[in-house]
Amino acid sequence: MTSPAIDLQDVSCTFISKDDPGQRYTAVRDVTLTVGAGEFVSVVGPTGCGKSTLLNVAAGLLSPSTGTVSVFGQPLTGINTRAGYMFQTESLMPWRTALGNVMAGLSFRGASEADARAQAEDWLRRVGLGGFGDRYPHQMSGGMRKRASLAQTLVLDPDIILMDEPFSALDIQTRQLMENEVLDLWAAGSGRRAAPSPVHSPSGGQREAQGGNGRKAVLFITHDLDEAIAMSDRVVVLSAGPASHPIGEFVIDIPRPRDVAEIKTTARFIELHAAIWAVMREEVLKGYQQQLKVA
Repeated sequence: MTSPAIDLQDVSCTFISKDDPGQRYTAVRDVTLTVGAGEFVSVVGPTGCGKSTLLNVAAGLLSPSTGTVSVFGQPLTGINTRAGYMFQTESLMPWRTALGNVMAGLSFRGASEADARAQAEDWLRRVGLGGFGDRYPHQMSGGMRKRASLAQTLVLDPDIILMDEPFSALDIQTRQLMENEVLDLWAAGSGRRAAPSPVHSPSGGQREAQGGNGRKAVLFITHDLDEAIAMSDRVVVLSAGPASHPIGEFVIDIPRPRDVAEIKTTARFIELHAAIWAVMREEVLKGYQQQLKVA
């Protein structure tokens, strides 16, 4: 059997308070979370519940205080080289064109300029920016910059995609277009067929092959419950902080392919939304009250 792409077991993250070094703050506590190879999993919860903390743990940017993290069955030490990270904030380098930004990661890995350019141009076409490779970030709309960031992530062919509210700053129409774009690219897979035995990774050693459909494993962080249901195979709900932990997990059994706008009118979507919101509602209110106290 294929090992999970991401496997967090009893993970807790405790930080020293920056205002009072004698105080400690536990962001997440005893979190067990798995993402299967080729699976799309969203994590939702109130503001400040530690969603991004878990994503940083999965990326290897943050070591848990307790618990273990494995990637395709191997303990994670240091940066997760099997993952690509699409940030909430702008990640494009303003002095590079769209093409230059997408080429950058390949160049850093040692690809020749000709190979990096060919792959970057291919991915810009795949995200609908084939004619905009010479544009700088300030010359592109918010949606175009997100498409370029998506190409920047996917051109490296990661086995895992980590996404931290990547579309939250977009208007609703552009957001829905981007959500459908991601689902189409995810469903199409990488185009790389899985080998029957482990294959060698670019960094040396062996890595376990992906599932047969070539889809990436996706861990998606969002505040938007509609977005989570429309895009995911599973939705995991976190409690309000501090010491957030999973309080619900829901299988999204709506057939694919999906259109994120049209799916919201279906009976099953409405049923799932009601069930998940019933679990989330009290936690969202708790999180809001905590923010008011801080303010």
